Amino acid sequence: MAYHKKQETSLRVQQSGTLMDFLLSKMGGMSRTSVKNLLARRVVRLNGGVETRPNVELQEGDQIVIVPEQGTRTLTHPKLRIVYEDDYLIVVEKKEGLLTVAAHPGSAETTAFSILRDYVRRSDKRNGIYVVHRLDRETSGLLVFAKTQELQEYMRTYWRELVTKRTYVAVVEGKMPKDEDTIVTWLSEDPKSTMVYSSPVDDGGKKAITHYKVVKSNEQYSLLELNLETGRTNQIRVHMASVGHPVVSDRKYGSGKIPPIDRLGLHARILEFIHPANEETIHFETPVPREFLHIFHD
Repeated sequence: MAYHKKQETSLRVQQSGTLMDFLLSKMGGMSRTSVKNLLARRVVRLNGGVETRPNVELQEGDQIVIVPEQGTRTLTHPKLRIVYEDDYLIVVEKKEGLLTVAAHPGSAETTAFSILRDYVRRSDKRNGIYVVHRLDRETSGLLVFAKTQELQEYMRTYWRELVTKRTYVAVVEGKMPKDEDTIVTWLSEDPKSTMVYSSPVDDGGKKAITHYKVVKSNEQYSLLELNLETGRTNQIRVHMASVGHPVVSDRKYGSGKIPPIDRLGLHARILEFIHPANEETIHFETPVPREFLHIFHD
């Protein structure tokens, strides 16, 4: 296991203001989200005590210390990158081709879950990791895992209330008839084939709502930004196929063209949710995959 060797940073407050503003001015161009993440990791000390409130008022002469995180683990894996970690959660960016969790109990296949399980057990074999939500194997992007079963159950139960933004980008076949629209259907899954079917009327399935906006397009393909109001299995893939514009490379749901890229054209780009421990909104973004953008280069 590798460790980051970090030096303690000590700063003296010269004028009154909030801790957020002070850290933004002193910490080398950090974003507001990065400062919140720093505070959430409980490494900021104000006059000797742990401080996690970004809006706490500072006075001239106050002492701010950023302490090194002892025994910080690093994760190096070509298919998984840690975006954020605290005592409660781990947020990762998963590459395409990696399952979130094994499809069958006892499977030896490497998954995002198995990678993170091994990672958290490096410091203590009693540590665990718990799946909150999933991405399809061929979908890349942001995932959050809980560090306790209790937190997992809470986040699963209140997922719709906790998540404030969930944005995907997708490359789909053809030119969309509208620059933006909302797709509403009812989805039902066949447990034998694992296919999900869409109905424009309530047939007993689960209601699914997807909002899309065209970002780029040409005569053959469209790059869409999609915001989910619901999070059903295969929702985006089924919805786009249902309106005649399947996600590129999606053979399961009707993509018939020779794919312009060697992967499914779907990426979970933005995830924003209310942290279940401190009730602050935390926001994570990843870039649009370069291979998606190359399709639209002149």
